[in-house]
Amino acid sequence: MVKQGSKQQFQTAATNPGLTFGEYAHLVIATQYHAIAQQITAVIADKDPENLHQMRVGTRRLRTALQVFAPAIQLPKAAGENAIKALAKVLGQLRDLDVQLADLTETYRPQLDKTERKLLDGMIRKLRKKRRHAYKAVKKTLEGKRLRSLKTAYETWLETPQYTAIAQLPLADILPDLLSPLLAELLLHPGWLIPAPAAAPAAEACLHDLRKACKHVRYQTEFFVPFYGDSFQRWVKEIKSLQDDLGKLQDAHVLNDLLRQHLPKKAKMPTLQAQIQKIRTDLFRDWDSIRGQYLAKTYRQQLHQMVLDSKAAIALDTALDQTNGTGMPSANFNKTPVATTAIASLENASEKNVLSSDRPTPTTAG
Repeated sequence: MVKQGSKQQFQTAATNPGLTFGEYAHLVIATQYHAIAQQITAVIADKDPENLHQMRVGTRRLRTALQVFAPAIQLPKAAGENAIKALAKVLGQLRDLDVQLADLTETYRPQLDKTERKLLDGMIRKLRKKRRHAYKAVKKTLEGKRLRSLKTAYETWLETPQYTAIAQLPLADILPDLLSPLLAELLLHPGWLIPAPAAAPAAEACLHDLRKACKHVRYQTEFFVPFYGDSFQRWVKEIKSLQDDLGKLQDAHVLNDLLRQHLPKKAKMPTLQAQIQKIRTDLFRDWDSIRGQYLAKTYRQQLHQMVLDSKAAIALDTALDQTNGTGMPSANFNKTPVATTAIASLENASEKNVLSSDRPTPTTAG
């Protein structure tokens, strides 16, 4: 069985100028898959909500990994993104209820008077009933045939991985190609144009979508933190903090919806409503300065430059610095595994005349 990658393995990989796209894809996917698999028994036992949280996060990270490394890998259908998405959906329904119940019982309830507490307790009972049904669905999924098929598919692929031709490229060469589109998507999000406070439903929906974009950026960039310096790491932490704040804003919005859905029509809870409004006010306090930073030309250019300046690229430049003016790699580089694979592939292609100028470039699979 292929084991989960350790922190030391990721750090070692980042210092290897010959590391290929496919090799790193294997390390990341193995790590994310095992992060999910190791939580299954504990989630079924349902003793600690943290196990469910970690498994749900694992499915999100694995989905992101499949998207990032899609050009390099060939997975069986049972291990594909749709299978992980379906699992994440079931886990998410239960996890959302856990978060809502924790907020209501631990954060809000202790601050309410007897009258409001009684009203809130009625809503908590309804949510606990929904949780029992959601847990049954999770248990059925984790003990079912589809999950067994998913596990078998991943264990098989991890033992005998299938790659596309592009998997042999040095990872250092393509890091900007992987991260620049993601950065552009984040910087072009319309959520940055929404000023504080955002009360309109359309504005809140847009900020919720921005939170999801931040989460996607965070998961993807965390895969590549070992290849970058301190400024990149600080930015990833900044994105995580922003995602957390926007998540709290979304939680407050969901709580308002729950109150409208589960409380009697004429019920009044002024203390709880004031607490929710305070959370919104606090979260929006620094919003205009944050969004102004992401709209500023200088900061956006700095982010793009940061993505280009990876430690891996510098290491690869060092490995290739002796070209004798020919533009060809040094003799030492030609002996590395990635170069051997690439050279052999090109030689085979040349023998088959697939690189002749009068033939179309082959389409990369995956």
